[in-house]
This record gives sequence, structure tokens and C-alpha cells, in this order.
Amino acid sequence: MTHLAVAVDAEASPERVFGVLTDWGRHHEWMSLTSARVIAGDGHSAGSALAAFTGVGPIGFTDTMEITDWDPPHTVAVRHTGRQLRGTGAFRVIPRPGGGSTIVWEEDLEPPFGAAGRLGWNLARPVGAAFLRRSLRRLAKLSAV
Repeated sequence: MTHLAVAVDAEASPERVFGVLTDWGRHHEWMSLTSARVIAGDGHSAGSALAAFTGVGPIGFTDTMEITDWDPPHTVAVRHTGRQLRGTGAFRVIPRPGGGSTIVWEEDLEPPFGAAGRLGWNLARPVGAAFLRRSLRRLAKLSAV
């Protein structure tokens, strides 16, 4: 497993950030090159399933996930169940003293393609972290509106 975690501060309250974060149909507004939708359940409870397409036009992949932890307005965690991505992910929204919040995005993933995938992931890790951080900055800005 490889671990990746990034954090960004937001002016908005945890309730506001969590509401925007878990409005799955709005993911394309803040998550780079990704759209998400609920495919089973209500999308707001453990056991619900999501599908997120990452790519440009028809070129990309779909990441299927099951929500494993739902604790508004602080945590939503998923288990990646697709062929390309396996592992777990979580968003945590932590209140900051004096107002606002810190948004943390963590992923523990098993890279595809065995040893070659692990080597490739180690080389791509800085790009992955920048991708996640950019998306969280967009989420923070969108939540402030």
C-alpha cells in the first residue's frame, strides 16, 4: 500500500465544507478532471456506492467506491472497489480554533502492475499530491461562497 495525505485550510465551517464535499454531483466543480455520482444507496450513509470518472472526454477510468464511514460534518471514508484503484480513502474536516476548518484528504492505495506500479507511484507521488492539494483548494474556495 502507498499512503498519500494532503491538507488545506478553508474559511468555511466544517458543516459547509462537508456539505459541498459530499454533494457528489458537484465534484466536477472542484475535483480536477473528475465527476462523481451515487450508484447505490442515498450517497449519505455507510454502504452507499459511488462511481467517479477521472479523465478527459472518453479517455480515463471509473473508480467505484463504497462509503465505509459517514460521520458528518467530520469524516467520509470509502473503500475503492474498482479494477484500477484498490484501497481506502478518507476526507476529514477538522474545525479550526477561531473559525474555519482544515480539510484533509488521505488515500491508501495498492498501485496496479506490481513492482513496476509501485516504482511508478513513487515517481508520480509529488504530482498526485499536487493534484489532490489543487482540488482541495478549489473545494475550500467553493465552500466559502
